[in-house]
Amino acid sequence: MSQQCALADQKANHILGCIKRSLASRSREVILPLCSALVRPHLEYCVQLWSPQHKKEMDLLEWIQRRAMKMIRDLEHISYKDRLRQLRFFSLEKRRLQGDLIVAFQYLKGHYRRDREVFFIRECRDRTRRNGFKLEEGRFRLDIGKKFFTVRVVRHWNRLPREAVDAPSLEVFKTRLDEALSNLV
Repeated sequence: MSQQCALADQKANHILGCIKRSLASRSREVILPLCSALVRPHLEYCVQLWSPQHKKEMDLLEWIQRRAMKMIRDLEHISYKDRLRQLRFFSLEKRRLQGDLIVAFQYLKGHYRRDREVFFIRECRDRTRRNGFKLEEGRFRLDIGKKFFTVRVVRHWNRLPREAVDAPSLEVFKTRLDEALSNLV
């Protein structure tokens, strides 16, 4: 996974350098669409499979987005969190979590399910605090087991509000998930 992170970093950094060298304008209207269309896909492609596992890898990918946001005129001298807030963007870590939860929602609603494939086990409790669709957390002795998609999603899924989990469609779930994630700092 470290090699995949390094490769994604290299590609995205190369494209970001090309954007910086070839554009004279540093306006928000020019930089944001280019970075969203050309740089971000390299940082997020198939991230549910190769999600960065170490802080060093996460910081490496986040640095690319920091650099891209710093290219925008009038945002060079403010902090990264303030830049993200002004642009209404999420950090890459939140975007990975958002993508994981969207895939989990699709699976739980039956989009990816095949016969006898069960990746998530529903928790059987009558009392639930947040949502009525809690998932059971697995236990692993090794740290590598904790990084699997089906394990890392469960804790976050169980913390989602009832309105998000009970969403009737994917679009409604995405909207409610954005609200829930924007409340997290």
